[in-house]
Amino acid sequence: MVIKTLKLIDYRSYSEKIFNFDDKLNILVGKNAQGKTNVLEAIFFAVIGRSFKASKEKEVIKWGKHRAYIAGDFSKKYRDQKIEIIFDENKKKSIKIDGIGIHKIGELMGTTNAVFFSPDELKLVKESPEERRRFMNIDISQTNKRYFYLIGRYEKVLANRNKLLKSTGDISAIKDTIDIWDRALSDIAEKIARERSKFIEELTPLAKLAHQYISGGKEDIEIKYISSFDGENYGEKMFKALQKNLEKDFKLGYTTVGVHRDELDIYLNGSEVKSYGSQGQQRTVALSMKLAELEIIKNRIGEYPILLLDDVFSELDSERRKKLLKFTSKTQTIITCTEFKENIDANIIKIIKED
Repeated sequence: MVIKTLKLIDYRSYSEKIFNFDDKLNILVGKNAQGKTNVLEAIFFAVIGRSFKASKEKEVIKWGKHRAYIAGDFSKKYRDQKIEIIFDENKKKSIKIDGIGIHKIGELMGTTNAVFFSPDELKLVKESPEERRRFMNIDISQTNKRYFYLIGRYEKVLANRNKLLKSTGDISAIKDTIDIWDRALSDIAEKIARERSKFIEELTPLAKLAHQYISGGKEDIEIKYISSFDGENYGEKMFKALQKNLEKDFKLGYTTVGVHRDELDIYLNGSEVKSYGSQGQQRTVALSMKLAELEIIKNRIGEYPILLLDDVFSELDSERRKKLLKFTSKTQTIITCTEFKENIDANIIKIIKED
């Protein structure tokens, strides 16, 4: 799968621009703050329907304008597809697939696929469990629409349960009603936990291979899914825990158990990388997990996703840069950097300079 062209109108720093990409390696070169990352963000938007940045979506509209436009022409093994997104300062964004509007982001999921990595993705290893849950949710959803809808349903039921916990000062007034939300939450959670567990079982050996390749085989990575309830009957165990913790949840005003509290533990040579790994080790681990995503998506849909790498060369030594470039030869890759000095066959690389 590849992106052939990307058109941007009044999108962040771009008034109007068309990018034409090669099917293999594309290097987007330019000074800092030239808008290189905005290109990768726009591609990611066309794939996921959301930004990898934490900003409000309307901030993508160029200053002084009222609308922004993204159009991506993608080529897959058996068909070509055009994804369009319009951002309007007075409306919700609208998305079209081959000219036909969609009503839910879930309809976009899996239409195209991409994996994004930047030095900021260090938070996948270093920061809160929320970042690691987000990593699982985005990756699984790209090949499993059912999972995407399960996450949406879970969040809605969880919000309703939390709202009920805060609705009164008398716990006895909600005891009968809250059982309904507890059962619904538990049933959905069991399905989510099962998909996450399968994903990590598939991810771990692939991340091991990628990490050994990038690091020269000197370090061994291990990833463990830390679920709220181990073993069989997840839903039943969670339902009982929700009932047991009702008084605590009532006092706090939120739900303290469930898949929204699950975590990933990541180890390097037996030590927890979050606490004991150097920044270089943490970065290589995060990159290895992202490269493993490529293989998972390939295994599940039969073709590689687009790989988006933002300013990674500045964070890797010469040897690791060479290995990364060799690894990316199997898929379309778009890399941003301030300068490119690597010795690469001119027949497999396209340099796009941003002035």
